[in-house]
Amino acid sequence: MVKASNVKTIEWADGKVRLIDQTLLPAELKVLECTDYREIAEAIKVLRVRGAPAIGAAAGFGLALCAVHSRAETPTALLAELEQARAVLAATRPTAVNLFWALDRLMACARQHGEDSVEELKEALVAEAQAIAAADVAANRRMGQYGAALIPDGARILTHCNAGALATAGYGTALGVIRAAVEAGKRVHVYADETRPLLQGARLTAWELQQEHIPVTVITDNMAAHLMQQGRVDVVIVGADRIAANGDVANKIGTYGLAVLAHHHGLPFYVAAPVSTLDLSRACGEEIPIEERSPEEVVCFRGLRTAPEGVEVYNPAFDVTPHELVTAIITERGVVRPPYVEGLRAIVRGKEDKTG
Repeated sequence: MVKASNVKTIEWADGKVRLIDQTLLPAELKVLECTDYREIAEAIKVLRVRGAPAIGAAAGFGLALCAVHSRAETPTALLAELEQARAVLAATRPTAVNLFWALDRLMACARQHGEDSVEELKEALVAEAQAIAAADVAANRRMGQYGAALIPDGARILTHCNAGALATAGYGTALGVIRAAVEAGKRVHVYADETRPLLQGARLTAWELQQEHIPVTVITDNMAAHLMQQGRVDVVIVGADRIAANGDVANKIGTYGLAVLAHHHGLPFYVAAPVSTLDLSRACGEEIPIEERSPEEVVCFRGLRTAPEGVEVYNPAFDVTPHELVTAIITERGVVRPPYVEGLRAIVRGKEDKTG
């Protein structure tokens, strides 16, 4: 049994990108090897790699692939190819801001080394992409330490979708907090929403926790209210794909409903996300683009049709939880509590609030 927190969701290996095909889990743990940035773009689009931090790492590696396998003879020609690759990668998924953050970081690196030789430019881009992935793992572990302090011993924790090692370059955000609490000796029990329509909670979160013998129970999404009513949930913790300047949180569809339920039942609702997920250019959640995905994800599952032919489908992949429903946002630089406008701005500037 593999320890999921040590799983390499995505990594650079000898001019290739190795990534886990998450569409096959939990039935099969298969690692794909990509040698072209277009393969990375396709993997992001069809959710072979998913989760905001993992998407960011994938995008960085995608541009590195473009550079390493380019036949450009001058830095100017290579930069032109990178701009084309960036456009392809940026068009994959609109909500997760980490995607654009990583692409911008790689392009800034490319321009910074624009006067170097082609080989030096390629080496710089590979190093930058690897640095993004390594920094994500380190950030998740720091985030876990901050968040673990908020988890009481014996806590029954409800989580939604997958915000674990699979959604990042390693360790996880929301699941990273849970892992850190367990590593600190705390006893927990996790309820994992199955997370319709693609069952990331049932397929991925349950798989990760089971590998590490962390007690987990899968529930259907519409059971969460009942569990809270029965007094069987102490804490709700989720990840995020983009957080606006006022603390509004875009996350997997169904998150908003959980926040409303937690508020009604007087439960803390925590969001765990790296600073790269903060988007202070968006004043509020209404400005966050929400991805709408194929109707087939709702009416079919792995080739089996579950709804009548021709029925209309609405399939937003994310919703926005208003900041007033968020108890605290856990980052690698500290725990931010309301008022979020001031707190998030301070976190981005690099000031830590270790008090939580």
